[in-house]
Amino acid sequence: MQVSLLKTILDHNEQFVASEQYKKYETTKFPDKKLVILTCMDTRLHDLLPAAMNIKQGDAKVIKNAGAVISHPFGSVMRSILVALYALKADEVMIIGHHQCGMAGLESSNILDLAESRGVNMDSIKDLEFVGVDIDQFLTGFQSVEESVEHSVSMVRKHPLMPDDVPVHGLVIHPETGKLDLVSSGYKL
Repeated sequence: MQVSLLKTILDHNEQFVASEQYKKYETTKFPDKKLVILTCMDTRLHDLLPAAMNIKQGDAKVIKNAGAVISHPFGSVMRSILVALYALKADEVMIIGHHQCGMAGLESSNILDLAESRGVNMDSIKDLEFVGVDIDQFLTGFQSVEESVEHSVSMVRKHPLMPDDVPVHGLVIHPETGKLDLVSSGYKL
């Protein structure tokens, strides 16, 4: 019998709970530093970003997606930011992209070719276009991480449900060193 990744994880989890290892992670649902962060899902940032920012368990709400991109003003990422602000007591927003991001230079044709090679029926893609989905735009990345971060910052700042008094910052992290470069400060001068 093949041992699956799922079984390995569930076996570990059983021991994790039985030995009460979860206790060192106990916190509330409210971020201690009153911060919500949107960042990339890149595996290099998992431990590096919190360490580089001195963010500990319970300090911030962290939202991750490909490229730290907000692609729609009324999508799930923006909803999560608003929930963090209104329901979970966050007071500041940081959008943090990173150098060497997989979304940089990504073209839809590459993803579609890979999808087709894995058995996806390309006729279904044509059906998406019929209902108004621009698959090329949906699967295309960005050319400049700084411009992408600034675009997402602008989308948050200009959102009709966004309070004027919430600072929205844009940063880029170096995935090897953890150095943060400021793209845009949300503090009023």
